Amino acid sequence: MDPAADITSAADLAERLGRTGYLCDDALATIGFLALKMQRPLLLEGEPGTGKTALAEALAESLDLPMIRLQCYEGIDASQALYDWDFPRQILHLRAVETASHGDADRSDVEEVEKSLFDERFLLARPVLRALRESPVVLLVDEIDRADDEFEAFLLEVLSTYQVTVPELGTITAATPPLVVLTSNRTREIHDALKRRCLFHWIDHPGLEREVAIVRSRAPEVSEELARQVVTLVQQLRTTEDLLKPPGVAETLDWARALHRLGTTTLDIERAAATLGTVVKYREDSERVRKALDRMLAG
Repeated sequence: MDPAADITSAADLAERLGRTGYLCDDALATIGFLALKMQRPLLLEGEPGTGKTALAEALAESLDLPMIRLQCYEGIDASQALYDWDFPRQILHLRAVETASHGDADRSDVEEVEKSLFDERFLLARPVLRALRESPVVLLVDEIDRADDEFEAFLLEVLSTYQVTVPELGTITAATPPLVVLTSNRTREIHDALKRRCLFHWIDHPGLEREVAIVRSRAPEVSEELARQVVTLVQQLRTTEDLLKPPGVAETLDWARALHRLGTTTLDIERAAATLGTVVKYREDSERVRKALDRMLAG
C-alpha cells in the first residue's frame, strides 16, 4: 500500500499540505515529494520554530495517516525506542501460575512458564517498533541531535532495513516502510552515515509574505492588517536584535492571537509590550525588545 500513490508532483504535495494550513516553498515541497516517492527518511534541520515538527504533522494529516512520535533526549537508548516488557504483569502472571500448580510443576512446566513470560501480551511496543508494525504511518523522530552516537547507530540500522529483531519473538519487518521525518535543531552535528541514509533540507524562517499567509491560514480570525504588523515586527526582531531565542512561527501565531483576543486592531507600543510573553521567553530578550519597541514601531 502506497499512501502517497495519488500525489503526482511536488506542487500536488504543496497543495495537500496547504489544506492543513502548512504553507511550504517549492524547495521543501520538492524534497518532501522525493522522500515520499523514494521511500527515504527526511532529515529536517533549522532553528527552533521554523516548522520542522509541524511538517511531519501536516504530512500525516494530508495523507490521512497516524503519526507516531519519538521524542529524543539525552540518554535515550534503543529499548526506549523499540520495546520493553511489562514487568509487573509478568510477575502477576508468574504468581498466578505458581498458585495454580501448587508448587508441583516439573522441569518442562517450568520451561513453558518461562517461555510464556515473553508472550506477545506482555510486550510494550515503543514508537519505532509500533511504526514498523502499524505502517503505513508517519514516524517523527524529533530532535535527533539530543540523542548520542550509539542511538544514532541503532536508528541507522533500523532505517536501513525497516526491521528489528525481538529475540523472544523473532524479526519484525515493516510491510510498508513508514514515512520517517527526523528533526534537528543542530545543537550538534548528525553523523554522516545517518545523513547519507536521509534526504536533507534546511528550513529557514519564512519570508514576510509567506509568514503573513501562514498567520492568515492558521489564525483566520486575525485581521490581515494586524497579521502584517505582527509579522513585520517579528521579522525585525529575528534579524536585528540578536536575541538569545529568536521567535519562531509558533510565537508569531501566539502573539497575533493574543493581540486579537485583547481586541487589538492596530499594533501599538503599549499592547506590544504587555504581550511580549507570547513571543520572547528570556528575560534578557524581553529587555532588549522593550528598549527597541519604540524605535521599531515608530519606523
